[in-house]
Amino acid sequence: MPAENEKTELFERTPIPKAVMTLALPTVLSSLVMVLYHLADTFFVGMLDDPLQNAALTLSGPVLLAFNAVNNLFGVGTSSMMSRALGTKDYDTVYRSSAFGFYGSLISGVLFSAAFTAFRGPLLQVMGTQQSTLSATSDYLLWTVTFGAAPAILNVVLAYLVRSEGASLHASIGTMSGCLLNILLDPVFILPWGLNMGAAGAGLATFLSNCAACLYFFVLLFLRRGKTFVCVKPSMFGFRRAIVLGLLGVGVPASIQNLLNVTSRMVLNNFTAAYGPDAVAAMGIASTISSVAMQIAMGGSQGIMPLIGYNYASGNIKRMKETVIFLTAIALGFMAVATGAMFFGARWFTLLFIQNQSVVTFGAAFLRGLCLAQPFLCIDFTAVGVFQSCGMGRRALLFAVLRKIVLEIPALLLLDKLFPPYGLAYSQLVAEALLSAAAVIMLLRIFRTLEKKKSPLAGGGKV
Repeated sequence: MPAENEKTELFERTPIPKAVMTLALPTVLSSLVMVLYHLADTFFVGMLDDPLQNAALTLSGPVLLAFNAVNNLFGVGTSSMMSRALGTKDYDTVYRSSAFGFYGSLISGVLFSAAFTAFRGPLLQVMGTQQSTLSATSDYLLWTVTFGAAPAILNVVLAYLVRSEGASLHASIGTMSGCLLNILLDPVFILPWGLNMGAAGAGLATFLSNCAACLYFFVLLFLRRGKTFVCVKPSMFGFRRAIVLGLLGVGVPASIQNLLNVTSRMVLNNFTAAYGPDAVAAMGIASTISSVAMQIAMGGSQGIMPLIGYNYASGNIKRMKETVIFLTAIALGFMAVATGAMFFGARWFTLLFIQNQSVVTFGAAFLRGLCLAQPFLCIDFTAVGVFQSCGMGRRALLFAVLRKIVLEIPALLLLDKLFPPYGLAYSQLVAEALLSAAAVIMLLRIFRTLEKKKSPLAGGGKV
């Protein structure tokens, strides 16, 4: 078996702080670089001092978020299946799960691109584009979706597959290589001294960088053939009932969760659009800035998923629980500091991206509202990571429905009526604060139940 002893050592015997840092730090670092790439898009497009170009990036957000529905279907679902299979030493399931995730994501990327291209006109209207923002938004999506859907989805799923066997550093290098290339290409494609393509240039840079990331992973798998559990052989791709059900049991709820995020984002964009392009651009900038801390929390929860899934499947509940507690303590401390920085430096952060005073005024007020949700998001991400790692797809789906349908969208409607337009930025705070309380209660119950049973169910299929 490829590097079995090395992986067993990391998952079973390495001290919790070291194991968590080994897995989480590279993932957090790649998340930070990914945030920098999003910031670079916003920053360089903002240098054009044209709110319409910035609004194009904001309005495109829901479609790009929809990529995450596919990423989570095959990335989260396959990663969870592989980690739990490793925990039970079922290596055939590991290989076949990875092949299913790879080819499933590739086929889905091609279909996503074709569907968007066929229905682009109606979709652009639903996204909240107006006549003034239609051209820039359409040009940006040409590169990121029509041409770029398959590589964008595939490189994220490949990172999940590589990370699932504990190779977090390699997964992060692949992700970061594409992001860094994007940052380098952005000014060349966007600004007047380069190709002067505006938002379309940001889209082209994203497309090329995703292709580069995919190339890295293909080279990595070729060089590590025989030493990795990640398998992309066509002969291993099939529809075995246990594997498909186990993968979909986690992947479908994770996918629905992101589709609900898309729905929420589209509702937010449509409400914000009522206040004009300046407000839309400001909300995009504020969301991008606040996503820095959010991506770090998300990166930490994703990084430890293989460790949690492995120990859950092997029955080591004590180690699993200690992993969750350690990560949560570290993440909450960071989030508290980040929230304070964003709240008190909101105007300064917004000015980094655009000098238009109307946009800055909107953006600073929006950022103060958005950043207050960050500490609660940290707890919620950790809980969802536990659910996904352990094959508890229904609990993850319940959280997604609570967050967006039951809490956030109604809060958005209410706060916009009570405190227009700045109430829009506080809907997430209301939702995440209530959800974090539910997360703590559910995690305590799960650990209590598992400690009593001493023989956890792996959830779905053979594992």
